[in-house]
Amino acid sequence: MTDIKSMSLTEMTDYFKELGEPAFRARQVFQWLHRGVRSFDEMTNLSRALREKLASSCLLCPPQVERKQVSAQDGTIKYLWRLGDGNCIETVLMRYHHGNTVCISSQVGCRMGCAFCASTLGGKVRDLTPAEMLDQVLFTQLDSGLEVSNIVLMGIGEPLDNFDTVLRFLDLVNSPEGLNIGMRHISLSTCGLVEKIDKLADYRLQLTLSVSLHAPDDETRSQIMPVNRSVGVETLFACCRRYFEKTGRRISYEYAMIDGVNDADWQADLLARRLKGAPGHVNLIPLNDVAESPLRPSRRTAAFQKRLESRGVTVTVRRRLGGDIDASCGQLRRKRLLETEQS
Repeated sequence: MTDIKSMSLTEMTDYFKELGEPAFRARQVFQWLHRGVRSFDEMTNLSRALREKLASSCLLCPPQVERKQVSAQDGTIKYLWRLGDGNCIETVLMRYHHGNTVCISSQVGCRMGCAFCASTLGGKVRDLTPAEMLDQVLFTQLDSGLEVSNIVLMGIGEPLDNFDTVLRFLDLVNSPEGLNIGMRHISLSTCGLVEKIDKLADYRLQLTLSVSLHAPDDETRSQIMPVNRSVGVETLFACCRRYFEKTGRRISYEYAMIDGVNDADWQADLLARRLKGAPGHVNLIPLNDVAESPLRPSRRTAAFQKRLESRGVTVTVRRRLGGDIDASCGQLRRKRLLETEQS
């Protein structure tokens, strides 16, 4: 079966020509798919014969809501989607004064092994397809009734570990014939896959690159982020400088505040020194508790922020959203897996 929803408009046009159909039919189908139709029968301006032809040769497998949680505190919505093969992924819709942001997954599970993240428990199962990434945006909009203006690739999985799919997704979601969400409204988070960051820089996309740093020294970062054992902090920062020089885009450094692990004054000082010559800002993240992890939220976030600011670093503290609905990555999927194992 052909994964038609993962096609670009150009590819879809070529595909329709092979079917003996005029090019304008491809545009019609592309637009229907990017409105979130669940079957070809909903494409009412196509002939019945064409709809039947597409249904017999093309894969169209929209996700199903396995679970949905709505925060009573701030209206954040968390979805656990069941995919066509039975696997589940998470998507979170967050409401801000500047618009609605959807945080989407790029893989089923994750192989990066970060100690503070529930997404990696159980490892990676498989990569998502471009269509499965796009569907998270489309069906979150449709189910919630809220228009999405910003996208964050910071859910389950490491986006740059699914590089080609992510690039295709970005092309699809940016299409004027589809959702038409501009690159400046998209953020991509990575744990620091240096070769892939260099490769991404070559495309000179105007998205925001967020690097999950979480420690400025190799000893600490290697303990909580296994990826650092093969790269190292100095190599990562050198890569980030190259990225800025090539794209002109300032990098956001994500820093989860972990009690007694990465929140010491000397680590703030070292981080400030690392950032010299690499324009960017630090986003301090209050750690979410993960039942399987011994790591706990820092009690020194305000002091750490003040120390960085006194050394000229631009710092923000991420607003905590969805704390009452397991809104951090992987927690809802993990609960479902445990329930399945126990049943």
